[in-house]
Amino acid sequence: MAETGNPIDHDSTGSPGSERRLTEGGLTPAQREMLERCLHALTHAKNDSHTLAALLLITRLCPASQLDSATLRRVFEAVGLGLPARLLLTAVQGCSGSGLPAEELLSLGTALLAALSTDRDLAAHPQLLSTVPLLLGLLADGPSWTPRKKPQGQESEKGQSSANGVDPEGREAEPQTAPEGEESVGPSEGAGRGGAQPSSPAAGLDEALAADCYQVLSTVCASARGPEQLLSRGAVPALCRAVDRKQTLSRERGLPLLGHLLSSRVRPLAWSKHPAELLSLLAAVTTEFCQASHQDRLEMCSRVPQFLPPSGAVLESGDLRSIVSQLWEVLRPMVQAKVTPVQLGPILVLSACLLDLYGWELVGPPKLCCLLVNRACVEVRMGLEEYPATDLSPVQQQVLTACYRIMEAAMEQACSQGLVQDAAQPQTAIAGLNLQQTRQVLGVLEEAFSAVIYYLQQVGQSHRGDPFLFATFRSLCAWLAEETSCLKEEVIALLPFLVNYAKGHLEGEGPDKGLSDWMSEMSVSDTTQGGAWSGEDALRYLLPALCHLSAEEGPRRVLLGLDTPALLVGVLERRWGGLRGRGGGAGTRDHSMETACSSLLNFAITEADRVRKDPCFLSLQSLLSDALPVLLHKPRLLVLAANFCTLGLMIGRLKPATKGPVDPVQRRFFTAALRFLGGALTSGSGLAEVSGVWAEWWEDVAELWRLGLQALAGCVQAQPLLAALARESGWLGDTLALLASCSALPDPHSQGALEEALIALARQCPLCRGEIHAVLAEKRGTLHNMIQLQGALSD
Repeated sequence: MAETGNPIDHDSTGSPGSERRLTEGGLTPAQREMLERCLHALTHAKNDSHTLAALLLITRLCPASQLDSATLRRVFEAVGLGLPARLLLTAVQGCSGSGLPAEELLSLGTALLAALSTDRDLAAHPQLLSTVPLLLGLLADGPSWTPRKKPQGQESEKGQSSANGVDPEGREAEPQTAPEGEESVGPSEGAGRGGAQPSSPAAGLDEALAADCYQVLSTVCASARGPEQLLSRGAVPALCRAVDRKQTLSRERGLPLLGHLLSSRVRPLAWSKHPAELLSLLAAVTTEFCQASHQDRLEMCSRVPQFLPPSGAVLESGDLRSIVSQLWEVLRPMVQAKVTPVQLGPILVLSACLLDLYGWELVGPPKLCCLLVNRACVEVRMGLEEYPATDLSPVQQQVLTACYRIMEAAMEQACSQGLVQDAAQPQTAIAGLNLQQTRQVLGVLEEAFSAVIYYLQQVGQSHRGDPFLFATFRSLCAWLAEETSCLKEEVIALLPFLVNYAKGHLEGEGPDKGLSDWMSEMSVSDTTQGGAWSGEDALRYLLPALCHLSAEEGPRRVLLGLDTPALLVGVLERRWGGLRGRGGGAGTRDHSMETACSSLLNFAITEADRVRKDPCFLSLQSLLSDALPVLLHKPRLLVLAANFCTLGLMIGRLKPATKGPVDPVQRRFFTAALRFLGGALTSGSGLAEVSGVWAEWWEDVAELWRLGLQALAGCVQAQPLLAALARESGWLGDTLALLASCSALPDPHSQGALEEALIALARQCPLCRGEIHAVLAEKRGTLHNMIQLQGALSD
């Protein structure tokens, strides 16, 4: 074998420098006959030397890229992936018994792996994956890299470690011996050298060898679970090291491979595992971007976002903030410059990514912020108003999705500030945005969302599984959550599409795989499933808009016609089942359930006849009766408990009076409701104070608590038997004692709500009336100031 100079022609893997070229007609009959003879020799080879000789003949006969999948499979079955792995290990461990120089062993091993990896099934084979740490070590540290020596006593774990690229405890592992228990080619005396010995940056790999290594890694990355496989085998730190040391082809092949890996679904995990390495890489990319010429910057804009962290993983270090500031420094003149639409797209995408990280804080002066919003809105109008006459390409869809994010960031600021003219009001995060600029922002946003509505009207339900349609739907929902006064007629006309779109996903209609992949790769951080697609996601984004729209007469009529209350009740049932199954969700709030309750509360307040007749409200009552007693013991879910309590009381006031005893289900709910309402206030030093458990959430629940007391008064009037329950449960006595001992309540509205509930009890129950009269006669505390209550007692 010593006479084999370079036994594998690197044209087989597309490596540069090859002298062979592919032929158009494939193999001739003579070549096919010779190939069969070589394959026979390969299959019957008795040792590695015979195998290498047969492989040499095959590769000289035709390049691997001309071999079909079936032939490659036969080569694999004859050779296996153990041989190339042993060749690599023999080279890096310094064994000399093979008769070939280490450089040729490396060249042969990597070329074999590159050829075999062209078959997708082989690219995911455990034996090939076990060589990934070897290839990464070569690329990062050069040809003199050696794996660390395995500590004594761990040899029994060799097979598992080498096959998976991780040790039994899940840590990233470097290969210690030949994968899958194979021996290296030649004697193993050299295998005992010390730890990894990276070469100096000057001692780089041969270019063809490096190309083969990158070919294997790129093929693995493109497989179904490739990104996870590479991440678990240390690809991120190794490739970052290769780029930092300017190793062979690291710029041409390593950096794009890192970009592809970091743009995949493993992006959040990669940043959580390797923040230091990735931040250093981002700093290098940023420096290059800042130092590039204007034309080169325009070309680099599309690559920089790949190396930014996901918005949900902003590092606490000030280094990232500094990097983002540098990027904005370069982007500002680009945003202001006259560029072609093709050049503007990447600028807007990069701007959106930077906004995701730090908002408007680092963007620049208000004028520039307004210009950025305006350019994004114009891009949306130009893209969507031409549909369906002009189809949107994937690149256009990516740009428009970025524009949506810019618009969402802008409307959160503009709508929250509104058109307030008081100079004493605090500025928004777009520092210095004045009234005129706010109006301008709202104006261009309205025009852009008019185009969004037009697009959604045109596209229809047939594209439900399209990720871009979901992105457009999501953006409009964000707008409707902030602004429902603009484009009211257009929004009402679109409601059937919005509700049916959300309902279709909730019920699992249509293909969702594309959406699942998109949600994962976009690393949408605000989903309850941590970025994974759920059929509930579409409705979850629509819920805030439904909350606003259900409060208005026109939209509410349409929502009732679409059976929206039943849809909302179904969401509550599903999410409560999941929450209870997790033992209360570890005390985490569920904003979707709270918002669904708010929408149902609007229906309960305004649509009495529908609430009395619609079966979904009976199901809702049953759910609330089961859930509220459980929530009493979940202080971290107090906001949800307040929603459940108030909603149940609002429905209860509409039920007809019963002559017999209170229904057990209703009794259970009302007992829990009285206990809940009674826990809000406690007596302090002469003043009633919000209790400790409620204090943290008072801003969110105070209005619900007062509304619940008013609804309790309505329930007592509709079902007088509940007055006895208020006495028996102790709520009446505790409330009277609190009011008699305190000179003031937290606010006048609380006093009015408590007074309304007491008046209802006094009018419906003689025993309650007598108890209230007895305490009132003492003329103590806040109770003495309740003039309307005194008037009710004197009637």
